[in-house]
Amino acid sequence: MPAQPRAGDARPPAAAKHGGYERLLAVCKTLPPVRMGVVHPCSVEALEAVFEAREHELIVPVLVGPEARIRALAQEAGLDLAGIEIVATEHSHASAEAAVALARNGRVAALMKGSLHTDELLHAVLDRKHGLRTERRVSHVFVLDVPTYPRPLMITDAAVNIYPTLADKRDIVQNAIDLAHRIGIADPRVAILSAIETVNPDIRSTIDAAALCKMAERGQIRGGRLDGPLAFDNAVSPEAARMKGIDSGVAGFADILVVPDLEAGNMLVKQLTFLADADSAGIVLGARVPIVLASRADSVRNRLASVALGVLLTQRA
Repeated sequence: MPAQPRAGDARPPAAAKHGGYERLLAVCKTLPPVRMGVVHPCSVEALEAVFEAREHELIVPVLVGPEARIRALAQEAGLDLAGIEIVATEHSHASAEAAVALARNGRVAALMKGSLHTDELLHAVLDRKHGLRTERRVSHVFVLDVPTYPRPLMITDAAVNIYPTLADKRDIVQNAIDLAHRIGIADPRVAILSAIETVNPDIRSTIDAAALCKMAERGQIRGGRLDGPLAFDNAVSPEAARMKGIDSGVAGFADILVVPDLEAGNMLVKQLTFLADADSAGIVLGARVPIVLASRADSVRNRLASVALGVLLTQRA
């Protein structure tokens, strides 16, 4: 006998979302399209993402990869490459190097990952001689629109830094704060997550959280309010924070969640995406140009939102 639906089984309706991505796209449509280097778009999904962004007048794409393969895939998918520039390369490593060179030389204002591995692209980006390094550590931020949360929620770092050090986390936090400013959050509230709310020498993330908060007090991190360690519940729930006796300007109202490591962040983002019906857009920060990391599993809506973040970040603050 088939299981009967239970109360609460249905996902929240689309109308429950806050429209944040629509507002982001609307803002970006008032800007001129950005020349974006698309690195090794050697899958139908990667090419479709390019055409979606182009049709929404977000980008002028420059495709970097094996030309014959790209043209064959476009023909297979019924996509017309007329008028689109292609920079021919032999393989994915060469595609990453060529795309980074385009960004270094100012021929593109942003990069978008195609079908190569993220590590391949970042290896070229982080090359000390020919890459796109700055004084900041490169990090990734997910910007989520969660139907059950009343504001945009940023999570970092869930895609680039595996086990970040305290120094790494300082840059990860600052990158996220700077992004918050660019998307209209003037005074972002930053929750440094751990499993508990108190400092415990046996849990490194609580020590890092306390140190990051002190760094913010001393001006080593600027532009946001930090608190931590905070567990996830009292970072996002005012009631949970009240029950734990936590009184701060961040607890219960976080705009940015800083996770202890990539594993925790990756699981948190996927839980919110698949169990809470959240939309997620992702961007890599800290390089000379913004880098869009789109996934094959992303919806059209999410891919466009990621590209829109990249477009917005090419504009002067």
